[in-house]
Amino acid sequence: MQKIDKVTVIGANGTMGQNIAAIFASFGNAEVYLVSRTKQKSILSKNKAYHSVRAESIVNKMIPVDFDELEECVNKSELIFEACKEDWDVKIDIHTKISDVLRKADKNDTRKYICSGTSGLSITKLAELYPEKKRSNIVGMHFFNPPYNMTLCELVPTEYTDRSSFESLKEYATTILRRTVVEVKDSPAFLGNRIGFQFINEALQYAEKYKFNGGIDYIDAILGPFTGRAMSPLVTANFVGLDVHKAIVDNLYENTSDCAHDTFVLPEFVNGLVKSGKLGRKTKEGLYRTIIHDSGFKIRQVYDIEHGEYRETIKYIFPFVEEMIGDLKVGNYGKAFDVLTKNRSIEAEICCEFLLKYIVYSLVATELVGYDIHAADDVMATGFNWCPPLALLEAFGGVESFLGLCRERLRKNMIDQIDWNHLSRRIEKSNYDYRRFLRAKK
Repeated sequence: MQKIDKVTVIGANGTMGQNIAAIFASFGNAEVYLVSRTKQKSILSKNKAYHSVRAESIVNKMIPVDFDELEECVNKSELIFEACKEDWDVKIDIHTKISDVLRKADKNDTRKYICSGTSGLSITKLAELYPEKKRSNIVGMHFFNPPYNMTLCELVPTEYTDRSSFESLKEYATTILRRTVVEVKDSPAFLGNRIGFQFINEALQYAEKYKFNGGIDYIDAILGPFTGRAMSPLVTANFVGLDVHKAIVDNLYENTSDCAHDTFVLPEFVNGLVKSGKLGRKTKEGLYRTIIHDSGFKIRQVYDIEHGEYRETIKYIFPFVEEMIGDLKVGNYGKAFDVLTKNRSIEAEICCEFLLKYIVYSLVATELVGYDIHAADDVMATGFNWCPPLALLEAFGGVESFLGLCRERLRKNMIDQIDWNHLSRRIEKSNYDYRRFLRAKK
């Protein structure tokens, strides 16, 4: 395993950049150069990283610099990590700068790792910005937010990647950075985001479809933590940022053509929010917002799709949810899922359909993008903190029960696109216990 003592993080002023820099400094015990457009931004980033992880040991290891010092930092570092905006023009600009530095250096030196933290743009196309002899160590290294809590790291090789070098990086990320490493193919959005954002974007589509029932908070109430996720899907989109969500699903819609293709169409109301700068948590309003009165009293509001304005969130009461949560509280997991599958209210049917499709699409996507059936479980458990699909399948009663529910509940156009015999032969027992992901709360 190659020793990595110095790391350059470009785009360190962003949330992911500063947090990933802290991972390299703390777990990796590396000296980390924080590169931003201005040194002041890098200093601010260092302070935020420290307050985020509260590890005194990283303070002297994080060195704020600006782009004027990029060449010196790249030449000193064994690993260069790009964590810039998810925009092709920005990526091309940054990697061209790195490539220019490397061209001046020893042409035969291929020891440096050049890693991109892109959440789904092509690593191969980025590699092709470099001289041929420098392409062997260019790898996608996709961390998940927040990286101190989400341990997943998707490693993405290209056709140019040197296998021995890649395995060394994989060992470094696993043993030194303490990541759950999943190797994936260079495919749009890779694996975790392909599965997760399919679920989230279809939930947005359903929010638009059921806007007269309540829309955003209505769908979130149907797909809450009791279904096996730390936070409901549209709260997640608001946390990630609607601009980031849009970049991911637009990329998937344009560059994939699987059975879930239509579910990657971004609803028009989300496009409108993005255009108006209402991106979510980072801009303090998006799908949700919080109003704080002078008295300090907080009111949680949600964007009302029907009226195009914000209103107070509604505390929905669905009988199937109340029953499921009651059963989960006392450990009756089988009974909770019996409630879900036997209740024929529109809300229970939406919930059941979403969970079944989540399992099916995870299995489909894993075959397309991953190398192992358990990869879907790893990415969803450690990248999203969602109940892994193979584990959730067991919660539904096992393979035969799951397949029967799919035939009964899923739409014909989806069923006709799946080779069910092939899919069922690939199913294996999960390495995760579904019970720890099902939360007895709305």
